[in-house]
Amino acid sequence: MSDSTPVVNPPSTTDLGTGAVPDKLSGRMGVGSLMLTVLAFSAPIAVVAGFIPFTITFGGDGATFAFVATTILLLLFAVGYVTMTRRIPKPGSFYAFVSAGLGKISGLGAAFLAIVSYLLMLGGCFVFLGLTATELIESIGGPTTPWWLWGALAWAVVGVLCYFHIEVSAKVLSVAMVLEVTIAMIFNVAVVLHGGGPDGFSATPFSPAALAHGDVGVTMLFAVMVFLGFEATAVFRDEVRTPDRTIPRATYGAVLFVGVLYVLSCYLLTTAYGSGAVDAATNDPKSMFPAAIGQFVAPFFTQLTFLFIITSELAAAISVHNVVARYLFNLGRDRALPAYVAKVHPRHHSPARASTVTAVIVAVLLIPLGLTNTAGVGLDAQLFGLATVGLLALMTVVSVSVMVWFARTGRSTGENTFKCYLAPGIAALSLGATVVLAVLHFDLVVGGAPGQNLVLLTVLAVSAIAGVALALYFKSARPRTYAGLGQTAS
Repeated sequence: MSDSTPVVNPPSTTDLGTGAVPDKLSGRMGVGSLMLTVLAFSAPIAVVAGFIPFTITFGGDGATFAFVATTILLLLFAVGYVTMTRRIPKPGSFYAFVSAGLGKISGLGAAFLAIVSYLLMLGGCFVFLGLTATELIESIGGPTTPWWLWGALAWAVVGVLCYFHIEVSAKVLSVAMVLEVTIAMIFNVAVVLHGGGPDGFSATPFSPAALAHGDVGVTMLFAVMVFLGFEATAVFRDEVRTPDRTIPRATYGAVLFVGVLYVLSCYLLTTAYGSGAVDAATNDPKSMFPAAIGQFVAPFFTQLTFLFIITSELAAAISVHNVVARYLFNLGRDRALPAYVAKVHPRHHSPARASTVTAVIVAVLLIPLGLTNTAGVGLDAQLFGLATVGLLALMTVVSVSVMVWFARTGRSTGENTFKCYLAPGIAALSLGATVVLAVLHFDLVVGGAPGQNLVLLTVLAVSAIAGVALALYFKSARPRTYAGLGQTAS
């Protein structure tokens, strides 16, 4: 059977005295389904239309090379990550890997940081979707509507879809991904067929020297930020067929797919404007891509782009919600969180309770934020930016954990110095530098004046410290629970 037609596995069961019920998640997602599920996280059309212009602003003509370099960097991260998935066959991802490499205390700290970071990302999706929907309605002569109305509607849709089996979400995400990638590729093909922009085609955007004329650090920061999502493949380990093959292929495939898409789109967007690309990106980044696709394809594609940005963010919210629910579920199975969230739905074979809890937490997060910022100005950037810093920090720690793990346990057949030390080492240094850049340029990441919003970083610090403190409590007061941390009940 092909990867595109997943079939649900018979769930693992345990007898609790009331009949056989599932005790772990199950599924038969193939490489394609898993790839599309995690790729939806990065919202490709939103990146092409909303973030690539910023890389052009700071990177100038060499912005395309930044995406080439980022693709290579994240493939190096993927090497260590994939190697670890084979040795640590747990669905906990960051939580399991850091626990194995750096210990249970660090592992629970990483788990809490991951949950908070993904929750912030999820909240950002709803805010961004609401703001974009409001803007679209006004642009076609409609009434002014509050962003929270559309955000709340999206929250309800996501909550319902994620309550069911992962296959339901995977099908929705597959359709959404195909549509938004199609829009991006229609533009790319149109630019090629038109013979490029006013200056034709040039190899300059692929030149490291061209990037050197811009702000290399900030450009790379924005480029790395938009790749996030692929690092969640291992979270779905129990829901894919032959995980030792599916997860590595989906991880590498996701990085390569989105990397090629961003390289092509950045190059051809730059080409479409020619020598005026930097000015267009600087003066009106939000309209750069919609205006270009309207000119090169057809005028109605300008509005269509905004519509697909909305569906793209809805898909991203589904993807992120699923990731958070599985982190909560796995922590519940290890008894680091109440066992309530570890129950598998007997019919849908989904982490239904963890999913519901995720929806409630996001509502609790967004309601006060919405009341204090009814216009939503800058709120999406703050949530996205803070989440991104947290996830980049986690990726850095995971890369270090990989090296420590293999230094302690040794290598087995098929594992070499490159996979176990060199690739994760380069990734750790590069991603660590990116985190430092993000903090130094935090005003560019979340908005505001320099230094104004640095206090937001305490949210990430407190979440990690809370996880560490809880692990220390378990170690002293509940040693059996402590012994099970990072094991995801397997």
